[in-house]
Amino acid sequence: MRVRFAPSPTGYLHVGGARTALFNWLLARKESGVFILRVEDTDRARSSEEATQAILEGLGWLGIDWDIGPLFQSEGVERHRADALRLLDEGKAYRDFADPAEIRAEAEERGVHPSRVAREKADLVAEDESAARAAAGGSFALRFRVPAGETRFTDLVHGDMRFGNDDIDDLVILRSDGTPVYNLAVVSDDAHMRITHVIRGDDHLSNTPKQVLLYRALGLPEPAFAHVPLILGPDGKRLSKRHGATAVGEYESQGLLPEAMVNFLALLGWSPGDDREIMELDELVAAFSMERVLKKSAVFDSDKLMWLNGKRLAARPAPELIDRVCARLEAVAGVDRVRLQDAEWMSRLIDLIKSRARTIDDLADQAVPFAADELEYEDKAIAKHWDKDPAVALERLEGLARLWADVDWTEEKLEEGLRGMAESVGIGAGKLIHPLRVALTGRMSSPGIFEVLMLLGKDRSLGRIALGIERTRALREKRLS
Repeated sequence: MRVRFAPSPTGYLHVGGARTALFNWLLARKESGVFILRVEDTDRARSSEEATQAILEGLGWLGIDWDIGPLFQSEGVERHRADALRLLDEGKAYRDFADPAEIRAEAEERGVHPSRVAREKADLVAEDESAARAAAGGSFALRFRVPAGETRFTDLVHGDMRFGNDDIDDLVILRSDGTPVYNLAVVSDDAHMRITHVIRGDDHLSNTPKQVLLYRALGLPEPAFAHVPLILGPDGKRLSKRHGATAVGEYESQGLLPEAMVNFLALLGWSPGDDREIMELDELVAAFSMERVLKKSAVFDSDKLMWLNGKRLAARPAPELIDRVCARLEAVAGVDRVRLQDAEWMSRLIDLIKSRARTIDDLADQAVPFAADELEYEDKAIAKHWDKDPAVALERLEGLARLWADVDWTEEKLEEGLRGMAESVGIGAGKLIHPLRVALTGRMSSPGIFEVLMLLGKDRSLGRIALGIERTRALREKRLS
């Protein structure tokens, strides 16, 4: 088995392209086949080295490696031309000298396809005259002469496919400047690389009967075709930028884990045949088959992607996340850089917060209150837990400061003291915990309060409570003035 992924380097690696690459890669690995990366760069005006690099980096981030490549379609131009000229020599193609604008105008007037007009005009010219005009430098495009009848092939996803050849235009295979057109180039390349299975998106399905005809006209072995339904946005329309991020690189920069993205992409239009949603790479390889690719288009569910990433993040050992979290924290003003160098403390921090995060960015954001020298208080946290009754908040923070001034700083002692204090004044423990959380983290929510106290340590915790006392006292005085 030999498969290929053949992106055009005209933009970023789209998640749809990434899924196509993944399906090809999974099948190759499942069947001990060969996965080839071919960059289809024959559109020189739109292709760029930057886009090529972005595609390679995107595949690398996902962990999709290749056995052969990257190969470049432009390297095969002479072979493409030779295949086109062979079709001409065998009478399976013809020179089109007509002005394209005139062809389109006449076709529109007659209500027929432009290629029909082009063929009619070409057939009025004898072969020796056509050759002489070409030899004299006349400008022409080379068109494939579509035979009568119908074209049939079996698609591994959609089953038996039939296309009436009357509905297929005499496609251009060489432009007037001698450059090959996509349908010819891809057939020539796939045959040259001995591709056995072509797995690609449904948007290529209309090209397939044209390519099948070219395979047969050139006497080349046909690969098996599999057209995977496109990925849709939540509105049922083809996934695009209006639905949010569509480039693989954007998800990497947002802090998603590559294994989560691969897991998610694999389940977009394919099912393992059971209820599994979280699958490791080796499980995906073992379970993958084209028979389980769905005929129905898959919807890109961002919430599910984030859920999967959160599950993956929570399962990652903290030391493996330190560098990525710290890289983001380095850019945050007021963060204690020395503390970021303490791998043991950072591991404790990440272990404390990772189950609450969905992305690396989210993880870094939740780490800020712990790593910062100075807190930034959420307005809503102050409004709800301090400013609603600042005198009460002040009283409770002062009580906790006195309670813990000389206590053994253990989770057991801290909890024992707080709950004892709550009971002594006849309130629930939450009435103490909520204003305390704001003092310690500046936020409405956090991990367990006693875990927070242990991570911050006695001096930092009491220092933040003291600042909270100052803030609540100021709020109280403002009320009284």
